[in-house]
Amino acid sequence: MSSRRIFGVTGWKNAGKTTLTERLVEEFVRRGWRVSTIKHAHHDIDIDRPGTDSYRHRAAGAGEVALVGGRRYAIMRETPEPSISEVLGRLSPADLVLIEGYKREAHLKIEVRASPEAEPLAPGDPAIVAIAADFQPTGDDLPWFRRDDIAAIADFIASRTG
Repeated sequence: MSSRRIFGVTGWKNAGKTTLTERLVEEFVRRGWRVSTIKHAHHDIDIDRPGTDSYRHRAAGAGEVALVGGRRYAIMRETPEPSISEVLGRLSPADLVLIEGYKREAHLKIEVRASPEAEPLAPGDPAIVAIAADFQPTGDDLPWFRRDDIAAIADFIASRTG
């Protein structure tokens, strides 16, 4: 795989987006793909804990703090929310970037639905190209997958992003 593929997992809160994303990462890695993810949150996030040295650096006013360990590192930056293209531009090369959230962005997405009563997102978003739900959706003519049919969803994503 040489070109980066991008595909999103979207849906309302508690629909199972994170579980589906996690399982898709595992499936694609099992297939030998290099996978990166982007998780969008609608609230302030903080990966640092009060009292740690790096937290103290940031609290003192550092605009950027790199926290480096033996197997991973994180760079925390105090800035307005970047665009999805800015975030994508900072990722290392990968065969696939799975994006959880970002409901209003134009990349191809699968909508995860937890119940038939949930308001569907697909009718208002032409970038939603499939539905993942444990029930047969009504009113949609999009491909439908059970939420646990990971191999079939992965095949679909591979076919739509290649």
